[in-house]
Amino acid sequence: MTIKITLLAMAASAFALAGVAQADNIKIGFNVPLTGFAAADGKSALNGAELAIEQVNAKGGINGNMLELVVYDDQASPKEAVPIAQKLIEKDGVVLGISGSYSGSTRAAAGIFQEASIPYIAAYAIHPDITRAGDHVFRTAFVGEVQGRAGAKLIGEMLGKKRVVIITLKNDFGKSLAAGFKEAASKFGIEIVSEYEYSIKDRQFGPIVSKVKSDKPDAIYASGYFFTAGPLVSQLRSAGIEVPIVGQEGYDSQKFIEIAGAASDGILITTSLDRDSSVAETKDFISAFEAKSGHKVDMVAASAHTAVHVAAAALAKAGSMDSVKIRDAIAATNLQTSIGTISFNALGEVQKDVQVQVVKDGNWHHHSVISDAALLAPPVK
Repeated sequence: MTIKITLLAMAASAFALAGVAQADNIKIGFNVPLTGFAAADGKSALNGAELAIEQVNAKGGINGNMLELVVYDDQASPKEAVPIAQKLIEKDGVVLGISGSYSGSTRAAAGIFQEASIPYIAAYAIHPDITRAGDHVFRTAFVGEVQGRAGAKLIGEMLGKKRVVIITLKNDFGKSLAAGFKEAASKFGIEIVSEYEYSIKDRQFGPIVSKVKSDKPDAIYASGYFFTAGPLVSQLRSAGIEVPIVGQEGYDSQKFIEIAGAASDGILITTSLDRDSSVAETKDFISAFEAKSGHKVDMVAASAHTAVHVAAAALAKAGSMDSVKIRDAIAATNLQTSIGTISFNALGEVQKDVQVQVVKDGNWHHHSVISDAALLAPPVK
């Protein structure tokens, strides 16, 4: 399925980017899951990206040229992502690509964009190998290991819990989070009592719940997406397991709260978005997104919105369709966005604080911020 979103100029521009004779639309590619298991995240990410396009174009675009988002449904599948990336580059002529998708498809597409020397930004996919595709690939989300280390600090130091069970989603997302948590656990005095794995298709967790109950941990670190974490948390609480449960940005959706119901109360997550922020960019994004979409904001929407604004700022700074100049402008980014101030290291990894959110009264709210620069340092190679 192909969707093309074109936001037309309100008036012809008297200005053009270097090398462009007249005002033209600047095409940005966007691969995103709009069907399949990840469709809810994909739709939210698309809404966030569309909002950013609308905001940039309402202010005159990029030196008078309007942005155009060229969107393909990758179904969160690497097999779909490769031909989509090729089509965006060879047929659609995009000057830059953005992934609004999960790690598997993002990893697959990243190599295609790198080979073509066209900049590519991963909005929220967290596998560490994504930016290792090459110097044209960037990420506005935390790499999985970074977020896992933040989870260890939250449990071991901030909550003071030491005996921990890890429940790991058996995919790129879950494994990288678990790796980061294990890496930092000893630093915060954490003893990992047990680790249990589950499949992305699982919704019944009886055997794991029974084992966790026998383990009697002080806390649980559980990776997952809202559609797996909702049932998991609900079943843990139904079994009488009342210890703190810490998740990650995969939980970061109102849908998690809807699925888990009352069991969601008190659940903590590490994520990028602070819904109670007083920062203008965040407050404005949240109100504009919820007015546009008709539903509560989430992390994937904020991350896609941020990736488009990073792209737009780089295009304006580059003043050219030259991919090297655009790439260099992204690398030099220092931009206040809806998920904080964005800058990148030499590997194209984002450097920013981790937000901790907690469920209270049926909504996500601010809990704390993790600002440990050494702990949160992304990989450099």
